[in-house]
Amino acid sequence: MKKIVVAAAVGAAALLVATPGPAGATPPGIPSKATAQTQLNALTVAAEGSMSGYSRDLFPHWITISGSCDTRETVLKRDGTSVVTNSSCSATSGRWYSPYDGATWTAASDVDIDHVVPLAEAWRSGASGWTTAKRQSFANDLSHPQLIAVTDNVNQAKGDQDPTTWQPPLTSYRCTYARMWINVKYTWGLKLQSAEKSALQSMLNLC
Repeated sequence: MKKIVVAAAVGAAALLVATPGPAGATPPGIPSKATAQTQLNALTVAAEGSMSGYSRDLFPHWITISGSCDTRETVLKRDGTSVVTNSSCSATSGRWYSPYDGATWTAASDVDIDHVVPLAEAWRSGASGWTTAKRQSFANDLSHPQLIAVTDNVNQAKGDQDPTTWQPPLTSYRCTYARMWINVKYTWGLKLQSAEKSALQSMLNLC
C-alpha cells in the first residue's frame, strides 16, 4: 500500500514539472527579411477603418488549447524557461525574458501575452468584416508570430497602437517585430496605412 501511495505522489509531482524550454523562446513562423519584404510589398494600403462596433468580446480569447490549458497558459509555457504548472495548468514558477524591453521576470503575473497585431488594430484593418469564429482564430493564433509573452507594463503601454506610434523599446528587436507584424497582416489578409507601411519599412531596414 505504501508503494502505491509513493508512486502516486511521484506521479503527481511529475505532472507539475514541465520540460525546460529555450531562453527567450520566440513565436513560430517569423519570416526572413526577404520574405517579410515581399509580404510587405503585397499588402494593400488603405485608410484606417472605423472603431464603430468594436469590442474585445468579438475576438473570444483565451480559449482551451489542450486539456485544462488555455492560450495564455500555452504561450507562457512556450516562451518561458523552466516553467512549472499546477494541475489547472497555471504557471506557478518559471522565468520569462521579454524581448520587447530586455527584462526577465520570475512571476507569471508580471507577464502579458501580447497580440502582436492588436485586436483593435485588426478590427480597423479588415477584421470588422470577419465572422466571430475567424476573429477567435486570430486572437488565439499559435501557428504564426501573433502571440508573445512580454512585460505587462510594456504591453499595456503599447495598447492598440501600430508601428507608426509604438515600437519595442529595445531597438535591436524592432527588425524582428516588423517581420512578425508584417507576416500576421499578410497571413490574415489585413490592410495597412501608408504611414504604417513606411514605419515598417524603416524597421525592416534595420535588419
